[in-house]
Amino acid sequence: MEIERQNQGKFALGINGFGRIGKLTVWHHVGRKYFRELVVNIGRMVGTSLEDIAHYLERDSTYGALGAYLHGYRSKNIIENINDNDGTMVVNGLKVTFLREQRNPFKIGWDAHDVRMVVDTTGQFLDPTLDPDHPKGSVRGHLECGAEKVIVSAPFKIKDKGKDLRGTGTDDITTTVMGINDNHYDPRKHCLISNASCTTTCLAHMIKPLLDYFGSQKILSASMATVHASTGSQQVLDRLPGAGKTDLRKNRSILNNIILTSTGAAKALSLVIPEMKRIGFIAESVRVPVNTGSLIILVMNFQEGPAGEPIRKDLINDIYREAAKKDPNGYLHYTDQQNVSCDIIGTPRAAAIIEGHETHTRTAEVAIDLSKVPDLESDLINRLKDQIIRIPVTQGVMYGWYDNELGSYTEMLGDRTVTIAEHL
Repeated sequence: MEIERQNQGKFALGINGFGRIGKLTVWHHVGRKYFRELVVNIGRMVGTSLEDIAHYLERDSTYGALGAYLHGYRSKNIIENINDNDGTMVVNGLKVTFLREQRNPFKIGWDAHDVRMVVDTTGQFLDPTLDPDHPKGSVRGHLECGAEKVIVSAPFKIKDKGKDLRGTGTDDITTTVMGINDNHYDPRKHCLISNASCTTTCLAHMIKPLLDYFGSQKILSASMATVHASTGSQQVLDRLPGAGKTDLRKNRSILNNIILTSTGAAKALSLVIPEMKRIGFIAESVRVPVNTGSLIILVMNFQEGPAGEPIRKDLINDIYREAAKKDPNGYLHYTDQQNVSCDIIGTPRAAAIIEGHETHTRTAEVAIDLSKVPDLESDLINRLKDQIIRIPVTQGVMYGWYDNELGSYTEMLGDRTVTIAEHL
């Protein structure tokens, strides 16, 4: 991108957390080289030296070697000039500094490293209503120690049930998904930006083309289930639950179980696509023992009109096919091929990969007893010859793949980071 070359070296990017998303965010930005430097806060000592951090950064059990990811078979030594005293190394020609002292955002000290923007990948600081100096840490602490903008790699989560995201003191936050509502970000007022989740990102890109084509009035209901890869929060082997924990399945081994769990995708979806608030929507999640590569099964019920083109598989696939062709960012992909989860791992900037081969539709009449419909006047019902009306409803089932770690989520998180940095 021309704008990236023009702005290269503007300032340092802070990355808080060095787990799966933190590590892959470093991978993304040492390849992209938009920022002058990366400053990664781990917040504690790890291993025996900085060499151990370099070892962790350079290799990945899912995506292979960092050098191969960036340069393929032409890759040479990708990490150089490791200085344990300064906590610095050069990765693909870009300086990366590692901080290993403070875990509380309020105490990190980003201003000492010329960090103006932070991507928080810890999953720990999600409540924007907490004070910056909260003893357990707050996402607002980043703003107090030098950052002007903070992007959170998860949905916001407010602990106080009496508050919501529109409450007092939270006018400076927003939730966006690239390619859906990223233009809702207002650089003049938004300081805390949630990049939603990998599942919400895929789901939004699956729903938006259908919503644009049919309109919200024609969609009667929707539901989804994500068949989701394992994450770092799950257990390798069975263990006892912590005190007060009620979900006993989270403590079972992900190596050999299909585990039912929950997802906040439905709630987050309404923040990025407000039209979904009037549509009944249910979201469920099932964890399976693969390391990445997830699938959304989306079910939508459409009301057929008295005239017009019937809603069939070919129509739905054409909607997706055309939307993918016209997507200026290339976030929506469409394929007629038959895939398995490994096939989509690492596909760059693919929010959703629609598998058109598996799209299914079925139309049936739904009988509605008007006498049981609330708020209908009895005189009106009595004047009808038949109190039972029959409405044709088509149920569509659509499948969307997403690489929940690098290809889908982290790559688009990188795009969100750069687009916000362009306004600084």
